[in-house]
Amino acid sequence: MDKAKIGSNNGVELPPLRSLDDFILESARFQIPNVKDLDKWGNRVVQNLLYYQTNYFMMSVIIFLIVGIIHPGKMLLGMIAMSIVIGIFIYVSTEGRAIHNFKKQNPLAGVIIILLGGCFITYTLGSLLVFLIGILLPFSVTFVHASLRLRNLRNKLVNKIEGIGLKRTPMGLFLEHLDDVTGMNLRIQPNITLKPPH
Repeated sequence: MDKAKIGSNNGVELPPLRSLDDFILESARFQIPNVKDLDKWGNRVVQNLLYYQTNYFMMSVIIFLIVGIIHPGKMLLGMIAMSIVIGIFIYVSTEGRAIHNFKKQNPLAGVIIILLGGCFITYTLGSLLVFLIGILLPFSVTFVHASLRLRNLRNKLVNKIEGIGLKRTPMGLFLEHLDDVTGMNLRIQPNITLKPPH
């Protein structure tokens, strides 16, 4: 199975789409993780995220489309409402002083704008929830699958051969960036025992 290149300049490669049989059907083995051993559970999740990342991406797109097909109007209105909310948040955070001055000079206009914004959020709340379900449901399903799916020999072998895939796959880049931002150790470190000095 050849890898599909995403970008020739940056060397990021998308791993192949794993077979449905390997992903979820007959040859797939599932087990509830041991919640007392968080390191082992985290290792399983990270390795599955790296190995099945193309499958997870396709599954996420399919779930998002299914939610959009079931509620097309609410999904569209939710996307528009979320875009407006994010746009207003960005504008307010960059132009905070100007908005503060406007509210001081026109207190009634400030109150009216806040009331209209509250009415808009209330009116579009159902659509926002549908949109958020369309976004968060794929993340939830991906996490549940990555937590429950036991790694097979091929999964372990591919992750070892590819050097865990970090810096070469989209999920590897994402996990590395998440590691840099949060400080969480998402890379699997080799077991190195240090001898105490004599």
